[in-house]
Amino acid sequence: MAQQSFLSEILARVAGAGRSRTEAPADVSDRLISLCHSLIHDRSEAAGLMISRQILDLYAASKSDERAAFFFAVSQEFGPDEDALGAAISLWKPGNIDAARALHFAAEPRTQELIRTINRVPGATAELVAMRADLLNHAKQNTRLSGLDSDFQHLFASWFNRGFLEMRQIDWSTPAQILEKIITYEAVHEIADWDDLRQRVGDPDRMLFAFFHPAMPDDPLIFVEVALLSEIPHAIGPILAADREQTDPETATVATFYSISNCHAGLRGVSFGNFLIKQVVAELQKLRPTLKTFVTLSPVPGLRKWVAQSLESGDTLFSDADKAALNSLGETERPDDALATKLTARFLTQVKRAPGTVADPVAHFHLGNGATLLGVHPSADLSLRGMSNSWGVMVNYLYDGDKIEQNHKAYSSNYEVSVSPSVAALGKV
Repeated sequence: MAQQSFLSEILARVAGAGRSRTEAPADVSDRLISLCHSLIHDRSEAAGLMISRQILDLYAASKSDERAAFFFAVSQEFGPDEDALGAAISLWKPGNIDAARALHFAAEPRTQELIRTINRVPGATAELVAMRADLLNHAKQNTRLSGLDSDFQHLFASWFNRGFLEMRQIDWSTPAQILEKIITYEAVHEIADWDDLRQRVGDPDRMLFAFFHPAMPDDPLIFVEVALLSEIPHAIGPILAADREQTDPETATVATFYSISNCHAGLRGVSFGNFLIKQVVAELQKLRPTLKTFVTLSPVPGLRKWVAQSLESGDTLFSDADKAALNSLGETERPDDALATKLTARFLTQVKRAPGTVADPVAHFHLGNGATLLGVHPSADLSLRGMSNSWGVMVNYLYDGDKIEQNHKAYSSNYEVSVSPSVAALGKV
C-alpha cells in the first residue's frame, strides 16, 4: 500500500506539472516551459525522470512554431540564479580561488542543469541531439537563441569527449539497423542501394570505420569510407564503379579516404573527425603494413559559390581573361580543366575567412588536422552534386605522419596552409 501511495503521488505530480503556474497554459510551448520549471524545482529523482520523459514526448509531438517559442522561452527564463550570482560576486576577491570557483558555478545558466536533468532519462541523449538540430535551424532566424545553443554545445563537448567514443569497423555482418543508417547518413557520395553499400563495406579492398557513443550504441556519429589502391586517385568514378577492377589488399600501398560523413546536425561544432582519421590511419597501418600513403579524395563545396560572389564583387584573383571565360559560361557549362584547376588552387590557398582560416569547410577540416593540400583534379566528380559545388573538381589531402603535427601547429597558430609545390605554383596570381 505504501508503494502504491508513493507511485500515486508521483503520478499526481506529473499530471499537475503543467499547472505549476498560476494559469493552466493551453499552448504546447507554455506547457513545455511549465514542465521544465517543475523539473528544475522538483528534487524527487523518480518524479524528475517522469517529467523529463513527458517533456521529450510533448516536444516530439510539437510543431515547428511551437518549438521555436519553446526555445526562446527557455533561453529567457533559465538564465543564472541572479541572487546566487550576486552573492558569489560579492565574495570574490583577486587571488581567492575558492570564491572564483563558486562564482563560476553560480554563473552557470540553469539551461545546463535543465539539459543535464532531462538527459537522465534512458535514450534521452539521442533526442537531445535531435533537439539541438532543431534549435540550430531556428537560431538562423533568431540570433537571440545563440546563448541556448552555446549551452547545448558546451555540454555535448563533454558528453561526446573522445574518451567516450568507440571506433568500429562496419562490414557486411554489421546489424542491418546500423547499415541502414549508413545509407541514410552518407553525405558525400550517395549510396544507391544495398548492392552499392555491400561493395563499400564488403569488398576486400574497401573499408568503413565509424565512431559510436555508449548512449547511442546503434547510431554512428561520423564515419569514413576507405579505398585500398595501388596509386593516388584522381577521380571518384573508378572508386565507386560497380564493375571496377579490385585491388589486392595484400599489395595495396595507398589508403584513400574518399567520403567522410557527419551523421547528426545536432552535433555540429563538436569535433571528433580528426580523432577518427588519426585512429583509422593507425588501425590501417596495423592491419595492412603495405600501406604507405594516406590521402583523401575530397570535394570542394565552396568553389562555385566563391567564384560567383567574386565575379560580382570584382575580386582581384581573377584576370580579365578569367572573368571573360567565366562570364561566358552557361548554367550547365563548366570552365576548361586548366582554368578550373587554377581557380581551385587559388581558392584553397588564398581565400580566407575573417579569422584567417581557409574559406572552404572541407579544406579547413583537413588542413586543421595537419594534412597537406597535395593535388587538384578537374573533371573528377561529374555527378550533379559535384558539378553544382565545384564543376566536378576534387582534391587530394595528404596525411604524412612525419609532418601532421608540424602542419597542424602552423595552421592553427598562423593559418599557414601546407601545400605541395605544384599546387602552390598553380595558386599564384
